[in-house]
Amino acid sequence: MEETHVDVAIIGSGSAGLYALSQVRRSGKRFVLINGGEPGTTCARVGCMPSKALIQVAEDYHRRTTYGRFGVDGHQEMSLDIPEAMEYVQDLRDTFVDRVLSNSTDNMGDEFIEGYARFLEPGLLEVNARNIRADSIIIATGSRPLVPEPWKAFGDLVLTTDTLFEQESLPKSMAVIGLGVIGLEIGQSLCRMGVQITGIDQLQTIGGADDPEVSKAALEIIGKEFPIWLGHRAELSREGDRLRVSAGDRDLVVDKVLASIGRVPNLSGLGLETLGIALDANGMPEFDRNSMQVGDLRVFMAGDVTGERPVLHEAGDEGRIAGYNAVNDEIRAFKRKTPLNINFCDPNMCSVGERWSELDPATTAVGEIKFAPVGRALIMGKNKGILRVYGDKASGRILGAEMIAPKGETLAHLLSWSIQQQLTVGDLLRMPFYHPVIEEALQAALYDLYAKVEAKNAGGITELVPLGAG
Repeated sequence: MEETHVDVAIIGSGSAGLYALSQVRRSGKRFVLINGGEPGTTCARVGCMPSKALIQVAEDYHRRTTYGRFGVDGHQEMSLDIPEAMEYVQDLRDTFVDRVLSNSTDNMGDEFIEGYARFLEPGLLEVNARNIRADSIIIATGSRPLVPEPWKAFGDLVLTTDTLFEQESLPKSMAVIGLGVIGLEIGQSLCRMGVQITGIDQLQTIGGADDPEVSKAALEIIGKEFPIWLGHRAELSREGDRLRVSAGDRDLVVDKVLASIGRVPNLSGLGLETLGIALDANGMPEFDRNSMQVGDLRVFMAGDVTGERPVLHEAGDEGRIAGYNAVNDEIRAFKRKTPLNINFCDPNMCSVGERWSELDPATTAVGEIKFAPVGRALIMGKNKGILRVYGDKASGRILGAEMIAPKGETLAHLLSWSIQQQLTVGDLLRMPFYHPVIEEALQAALYDLYAKVEAKNAGGITELVPLGAG
C-alpha cells in the first residue's frame, strides 16, 4: 500500500482543524489535512451562522408586536413569507460556507485529502486505501447531533440542526426536545415565525441556566411565548403522518420534532483503540485540557470532538494549541481563557467565569439588578430579565456572572474581559458608564455587589481616583 510521510496530519477541516492548520503552515512543516463528509465548518454550515440568520429574521418580525405602543399603524397586517425567509437563511448560510472554503481548502491541492481517516497504530493513518505516516496527528473531527436510535425510524419527521436549515418551508406545529442553547434559540425563533412550538426538556432548567434566579426569570419570560414542559424524558410514537410526543403525564401530536438533546463527538471509526491509551465508556481517550495532548503520544485533540467547550472561539484556541504543540518538540501547556457562553435567545442568556454551582457561598457575594426599571431597556421595550454578578467577599475580585438580559452578549463580553484581567468590583466602578445605556444595568449590579464586599477603593470613593494616586 502507498505510504506518505508528513510532519503533521490534521483530521478534520472544521474550525479547530483550520486554526491548527494556521499554526502548522506558519512552521513550514509538511502536512496533510484530511476531511470526511461535507467540507466547511459546523459553525458556517449548520451552527452559529444559519441559526443567527434565522434568529434575526424571527426577532425582526416579532418586533412588530411592540409597534402599537410606539404609534406605528399597520403592523397588524404584517406577514412573513416562510419559504422566502428560509431561502434567505440558506443563501446567507451558503455565503458563509463559501467564504470558509475559499479561504481554506478550495486551492490546497494534494495537501487536502477528502476521505475518512483511521489509526492503524500511533503515528500511522489509513485513508482511501492509502497509508499516511505522521510525526504528529491532530484529531479535530467535530461532532454530530444526537438522535436516539428508535427515533431514526421516523425519518424526516425528526429534524436536527443538520436538516432544519435545508427546509424550504416550516411545519404548522413542532416539539423542540432539548432546551439547551440550540433548542431554546431555535424554538423561540420558530415560534416567532408562526410555528406552534412546545418545548420539552428532562431537566428543570432551560438555556443552560445554572443560577436559580436566572433560571426562574428565563422560565417566566420565555414561558410566555410557548409552552415548556420540564422534568421528564420525551417519548415519540407515530400518529399517521405525524408524531405523538409524550413527557410525563402530558402528550400532544405535532407535525415534526426538532431533536436538540446534545451532540456526539465524532470518534467512531477513528480506530483510537490502536493508540494503546485507555478509553472511557464513550470511546474518549484522556487528554490534557491545556496542551490538548492525548496521553504521552504525539497525538492531540481539538474542538467539538473533545465534548467540553463546543463554541467556536474555544475550538479556535484548542486548534492553535494543538497546532503549536504538533510542530514543536517540547509540549507546552497554555492558560485557557475565561469561560464565556452566550445564548442568542431574546433576551440573551449568558454566563461568564465561574458558574453558580462552582462558587463557595461562604466566600462569595452577589450583586443583582432586574431590568424592569432600567431606562434604556424600558425605552427599547425590552425591560425584562436579571443580571447577577459574583465577587469574592474579601478581595472584591469579580468571579463570574449569569444573566438573561437585553444586549446580554455585550454585557457578557465586558465581564469576561474584566474577569480575565482579575479586576475587582471597585476597579469596574471607576470605569466610565454613559447614560442612558444598557451598561448602566451592569453599573447598578456592581454597586449592589460593592456594598457586600470588604475591599473598598482608596478614600472610600467608588468611581473617582484621587489625583496622583495612579
